[in-house]
Amino acid sequence: MRAMTATPIVRDAFDGYEPAASYDEMFGFDRAPLPSCAAVRETIRGLPADELQRRAALAEIVFRDVGITFTLTADELGVERTIPFDPIPRIVPAEEWEALERGLFQRLRALNAFLWDVYHEERCLRDGVVPRWIVATGRHFQRPMKGIDPPLGVYTHVGGIDLIRDGEGRFRVLEDNVRVPSGVSYMLQDRQVMTRLFPELFQGVAVRSIDHYADRLIDTLRAVAPRGQRDPSIVVLTPGVYNSAYFEHAFLAQQMGIPLVEPDDLLIRNARCEMRTTSGLEPVDVIYRRIDDDFLDPLTFRPDTVLGVPGLMHAVRAGTLTLANAPGSGIADDKVVYRFVPDMIRYYLGEEPLLPGVDTYLPALDADRKTVLDHLGDFVVKAANESGGHGMLMGPFASKDELAAMRENILASPRSFIAQPMIRLSTCPTLVGDHLEPRHVDLRPYVLMGTEQAMVPGGLTRVALRRGSLVVNSSQGGGSKDTWVVDRA
Repeated sequence: MRAMTATPIVRDAFDGYEPAASYDEMFGFDRAPLPSCAAVRETIRGLPADELQRRAALAEIVFRDVGITFTLTADELGVERTIPFDPIPRIVPAEEWEALERGLFQRLRALNAFLWDVYHEERCLRDGVVPRWIVATGRHFQRPMKGIDPPLGVYTHVGGIDLIRDGEGRFRVLEDNVRVPSGVSYMLQDRQVMTRLFPELFQGVAVRSIDHYADRLIDTLRAVAPRGQRDPSIVVLTPGVYNSAYFEHAFLAQQMGIPLVEPDDLLIRNARCEMRTTSGLEPVDVIYRRIDDDFLDPLTFRPDTVLGVPGLMHAVRAGTLTLANAPGSGIADDKVVYRFVPDMIRYYLGEEPLLPGVDTYLPALDADRKTVLDHLGDFVVKAANESGGHGMLMGPFASKDELAAMRENILASPRSFIAQPMIRLSTCPTLVGDHLEPRHVDLRPYVLMGTEQAMVPGGLTRVALRRGSLVVNSSQGGGSKDTWVVDRA
């Protein structure tokens, strides 16, 4: 008598799923899935019990084996960890993505025009579009960049623009990252893991590819080579293996097929950058740098740094070397400057902003400071030049002591902070044990700018893994999801 084979138990992972009181990326404001998400939702419902959990555990092993780690900033021991990965994709319909693309291209053009202006003619400062004192006191404004003409006039070759959905389901720009934006390797690796471990989710879904990002990036870097060189020598510059994002530096260099170098590998001779190799010195024309401005060149920026390449900026000034992104780009992602980006778009482009931002109050302005201090418990307060969620106060959830401490900090240095109303981020189904719960997410697409602008259809979706948390940063315990831009079937 033939033995009976047990049929796998199929339990709907969406049982009991209750979207939070905000827009849900799979369900919108309704109980039925959005048309772009219906096929994926049905496939997930048909998986055997605990299968999502099992494969998610395998994904973590893959990330660890490949070396996709970061250092949790809050961890005093500096332990390297894999970034938590959630297997439920965040889905964006193609028509919505194309509208986002137009808005992001517009924003990066305006930010680049602003950067060229503040390091040359200063028209926007004279005309009061951006107050002069805001630029002059900006931590990332670099006077040594005054008068330098980067190839094609491009400063922000790679921009990572953080987007959120508001309570009405509308995308808004939350922050601009145009210094050394990170995270693109997680975007690419998330897709690779999803393709390997969750192939059935792609069946019947027209997901646009992001595999060509490295090709687009190397094309951008070639386009901004000095003096129109057709076959420039390009390298990725990393601080070294102890940097928390070293995996990304090595990964991108490998994907583009170019050398990964550390500062000691480079030297400046006769206003030219050269690279030490086993066969001797070789010229370098373009550096995709993953080192902050302060540590690039001890002769120009911080003299006490041991990371920099002495004389690097001399080669930039001589026009023999391109740095991407250009030093000084950080004044454009100063959170105080953020408030004026819609005015920049109107001023430089003669257009209305296609993507709205978030209302922003500046304690450095007397009227705004009174509003912020009188209603501190209602605002999200951010440090103007910090990233990764550091220096942030969530007013509605803060204790009296935290509010009092922030009040003192604002009074002591009002230029160092901004305040914004709290916005309920959209949620996305997220694996918690063997079932799904809503968790808040944001989105960081990557915009490239050379002779033309380019984006791959996807981005880094970051997810707040703690229930109710609005902090999605990986350095604060957040995770990541694959982002799918899908065409209509």
